[in-house]
Amino acid sequence: MSRPLSIRLLTRAAAPRASRACVTPFRQYATAAPVPTSSSISSADSSQIQHEKSVSNPDPALDSPTATFLNQSEPYMVPTYVRPPPMMVSGKGCVLYDNENRAYLDFTAGIAVNSLGHADPALTRIIENQAETLIHASNLYHNPWTPTLSKLLIEETKKQSPGSHLTQAFISNSGSEANEAALKFARKVQYAKDTSSDQREIVSFHGSFHGRTFGSLSATPNQKYQAPFGPMLPGFRYGTYNDVAAVDKLVNEKTAGVIVEPIQGEGGINVATPDFLQALRKRCDEVGAVLIFDEIQCGLSRTGDLWAYTASGVQPDILTTAKALGNGIPIGATLVSGEAVNKYIKTGDHGTTFGGNPFACRVAHHIFGRLADARLQEEVRIKSTLYFGAFETMKLKYPGVLTEVRGRGLIVGYQLSDEAKGKAAEVVTAARERGLLIITAGDGVIRIVPPLVISAEEVNHGLDILDQAMAVVFKQDKDVGETRGQQEMAR
Repeated sequence: MSRPLSIRLLTRAAAPRASRACVTPFRQYATAAPVPTSSSISSADSSQIQHEKSVSNPDPALDSPTATFLNQSEPYMVPTYVRPPPMMVSGKGCVLYDNENRAYLDFTAGIAVNSLGHADPALTRIIENQAETLIHASNLYHNPWTPTLSKLLIEETKKQSPGSHLTQAFISNSGSEANEAALKFARKVQYAKDTSSDQREIVSFHGSFHGRTFGSLSATPNQKYQAPFGPMLPGFRYGTYNDVAAVDKLVNEKTAGVIVEPIQGEGGINVATPDFLQALRKRCDEVGAVLIFDEIQCGLSRTGDLWAYTASGVQPDILTTAKALGNGIPIGATLVSGEAVNKYIKTGDHGTTFGGNPFACRVAHHIFGRLADARLQEEVRIKSTLYFGAFETMKLKYPGVLTEVRGRGLIVGYQLSDEAKGKAAEVVTAARERGLLIITAGDGVIRIVPPLVISAEEVNHGLDILDQAMAVVFKQDKDVGETRGQQEMAR
């Protein structure tokens, strides 16, 4: 009898792992080929061997079990992703483990998805129980968890965002789908008011990311994403983020809806000013447009508030969420205002086969309840100060490398200078090979979006590793900066 794939992939059975593995991470490396003799080692090989000795988590070699497996299987996959060599096979808490049993402290959380970390015990029990009970029966029939989740989403939002207009929820499978629903609803509102109306345009903003489906992609003004698939859907207009003076002209009598991220994630952790969001709200009211807040990445307590928009005092007509709502289980939600939106939506206007299934909704109900907890939100705000404080230290330590820190809570961006931004990918690699996972965003931004349950000890450990990575990548720049500083002091 053949062994399960997960066991066959591993070079040996995984040892017990502590959830705080960042303190003493477990590592053991498999030997995939005979150890070469000194006479058979080329200068390139020697350099690679020295590199592997110098880092704690060297990327899997070309002759590793991981590389062997991927070489055999990757040809069967559509090549839409560029991935680094490690293959993640398990996780616990805020740590991921690869096929060679190397441990990585996770500052990415699956791109702001795993807010409760990996292999959370309570969540695992709920997944197991609901999988044994009912996974799917379709929207032809009622199930207990779609309305239960919807009720919790709306009631908790009203509680934590006083004055909220949101009264109903549509449950889907992803962030892109949540945004597709929002865009459709915005246009349906105008159509329901006047079937001959030319108020059909959607306004979005440069630096935004709303998804990869045609509607959400049309609202994402990035040529890298749009150009290969043009033409985009008609009726989309783009403005400059945080340009208050341009709002009145941008949003006009032909605008059906405005979609905006209170904090742009992919665009570089850009934070909308309260004045900007207030100007959008005012102008949408004037022309009868629907205001949509996309909180797929920045919402669900990542900022220390349940929703990122709360700090602005502005209430949206539609709010979209996904990512952390399922902690890895696919789900999205579109929350709508009863007065501005829901009364115009009729049976058959929108639908989904898998969206709202009892399995995903029960999981999300548990997750949302935990993420909405005031104690977790307070911890997010406290741990946030560690990242902002570390930035100031690193900025002084690496002159000319870092220019600005942006974000709130545990969605943080370290902006590299124009001279340094070309090395952002090198920083990511250097951190990974020392046991820390980070990602980039926008134009030369180091993006930090760890699980919200990360401990202060883990934050500090990860920041130490990031410092090491910065030292390696910018060593020459650092030496030059120190020399300049010494020269200034000598004067």
